[in-house]
Amino acid sequence: MKSKTLWQAEMPVRLAGLALAVAPAAAWSRQQPNIILFMVDDMGWQDTSVPFWTERTALNGTFETPAMQRLADQGMLFTQAYAAPISSPSRCSLMTGANAARHHVTNWTLQRDTSTDLDDNDIVTPDWNVNGICQTAGIDHTFTARSFVDILRAGGYHTIHIGKAHWGAAGTPGERPEHFGFDVNIGGHAAGGPATYLSEQNYGHDAQGKPTTPMHTPGLEEYWQTGTFLTEALTQECLKQLDQARSDGRPFYLYMSHYAVHIPIDRDSRYYQKYRDKGLTEKEAAYAALIEGMDKSLGDILGWLDSNGEAERTIVIFMSDNGGLATNSYYRDPPLYMQNAPLRSGKGSLLEGGIRVPMIVRWPGMVAGGTRCDSYVMIEDFFPTLLEMAGVKHWHVPQHVDGRSFIPLLLQTGDPSQGRALIWNYPNVWGNDGPAISLNCAIRLGRWKLIYDYKTQEKNLYDIEQDISEQHDLAADRPDIVRQLSRRLGRELRRMKAQRPVRKADGKPCPWPDKTDN
Repeated sequence: MKSKTLWQAEMPVRLAGLALAVAPAAAWSRQQPNIILFMVDDMGWQDTSVPFWTERTALNGTFETPAMQRLADQGMLFTQAYAAPISSPSRCSLMTGANAARHHVTNWTLQRDTSTDLDDNDIVTPDWNVNGICQTAGIDHTFTARSFVDILRAGGYHTIHIGKAHWGAAGTPGERPEHFGFDVNIGGHAAGGPATYLSEQNYGHDAQGKPTTPMHTPGLEEYWQTGTFLTEALTQECLKQLDQARSDGRPFYLYMSHYAVHIPIDRDSRYYQKYRDKGLTEKEAAYAALIEGMDKSLGDILGWLDSNGEAERTIVIFMSDNGGLATNSYYRDPPLYMQNAPLRSGKGSLLEGGIRVPMIVRWPGMVAGGTRCDSYVMIEDFFPTLLEMAGVKHWHVPQHVDGRSFIPLLLQTGDPSQGRALIWNYPNVWGNDGPAISLNCAIRLGRWKLIYDYKTQEKNLYDIEQDISEQHDLAADRPDIVRQLSRRLGRELRRMKAQRPVRKADGKPCPWPDKTDN
């Protein structure tokens, strides 16, 4: 194949990183790959017609996502891709390569110096980094780090941000994507969700153009009152930026970060009636339409790559920032669109429904189409992986990078998940209902997963390979595994200087998981 010859010819330069250690722009070649990271907000593992399990589910038969199917047919589908249970921790790990236990942005951010934690009767949440991440030191309650985007731009990449950012609180440098190395920012700021997807409401602005809520989507004035759904407006802006990037003659990194499918569940009129005609309820149809509108955006971008001769030199990665919403008490009698089955629970939880997400990688000539990877990867792994894909061998950052490159999985040359422990720390109170929602931490090692509740000191053990739905707690049956994982989890949390909540009764930190009797 032509694409295989092209990519294999470039492999010594790209993957060995010869003379590509963040060199001046002139040293970089247009032969370097374009990279597109297509990030979806709050998309569940089953919110697609593409099956990420061993069998098709009812949800797979409900949604229509032909662009995702095309991407999977042409690339590698990851069945065990993980993120944090909430947006900001995931996105900060993406940008810094650091685990959330290390960067301390463990809940969602919005206003400067303001925690989003709800109160708990017995526990005080830790003094976490409520202002997010920042590339410059001196901002209180931030994690100082250099982003991989900044490294790519220093090496000659044209860097584009479209949509949701959610890395830093309002009024801090970290709220602006430009601060992290993006040449272009369309629609990104401190907010973690949209006020509305409807142009009839000016995406959260009044008639005079003033924001009516911190959740407004900035810019996009030309689409106000046009009937253009927010997902489509961002897609149109994306295609304009791709045209400009191609004319620059440089490789580009595009972060297409949709606000979809975050609430509110506004109706995308392009697809809504089709799902009503299928028999879905109004909210179910609106959610399914949100999903298909997102998929249409992916298809438009893939179409642009084809029509402009860029498909063979462009890596496309699909990912969600956390599990699908399934635990919000605002909704009564959760309908179809809030289920993540066979996974249990959803966004905000350390059960699989909150942290396991859909992920697909298309790398022409390097990754065989229609392949599946059952090894696990974590959101912080994108930092070293994308730099390696771009040919960057040497880079220097102030932070410790916990992520591991998953290129060996893509090329089927090794398995970096072997013997690796995945760590989650969520010592916060998000406020939604459901199991394993707040004040906990977790470890995944091989087939085993342990969840520890800081408040109650309860431990739950699951065999994920045999019990993907986490219905059978084996903690009482396998105390040996509980002890082993508790020790590893406690050691890793202390190594990363993770934070713990504090008991109101005596002012002492909650015990580490390996410092309890059970």
